[in-house]
Amino acid sequence: MNRKMMLTVAVATVWFAVLSSLVVFAQNKYDVKVPGGLAFAEFRGYESWEVVAMSANTRVVAVTVGNPVMIAAYKAGFPANGLAAPDGARMAKIHWAPKPNEFFSGTTVQGNLVNVDFMVKDSQRFADSGGWGYAVFDYDATTDRFTPGTESGMPPQGNDAKCGFACHSKVKARDYVFTEYGKR
Repeated sequence: MNRKMMLTVAVATVWFAVLSSLVVFAQNKYDVKVPGGLAFAEFRGYESWEVVAMSANTRVVAVTVGNPVMIAAYKAGFPANGLAAPDGARMAKIHWAPKPNEFFSGTTVQGNLVNVDFMVKDSQRFADSGGWGYAVFDYDATTDRFTPGTESGMPPQGNDAKCGFACHSKVKARDYVFTEYGKR
């Protein structure tokens, strides 16, 4: 091999190694799973679900969205109708850090993504937690990665699908759902 050919092979090898490492380190958020709990993939498409409600406090700005099964339950009068949400109902609550709106003083808008909380109704799979499974996935903007919530997070999360059950037990009479469907 001549020197030019060896240099070409070396450069190609380095580029292949760099591109391979990018593929290895790039995260598909739908591959993340809470150990012993829910997978992000169970909520594929949540980004385009209908808005249920929004909320805000000094720590986060949030929007809760529901899949078509959950939205149909809300439109049928859930939870005031006294019926449980049907199996297959899913909700996601997306949290952002608040930031001032640069165009309208005194108003707050979403800033950086903080985390995404999920709930799914599956009365057989989650019989011991009111029929609901829960998960939180924290987002790290520096790495553009999601990781399962932990006990040191806010709110604290265990490594199972029941992590939200203790908190949601406060609204057992509402089938463990806090969020009201906003009037349209």
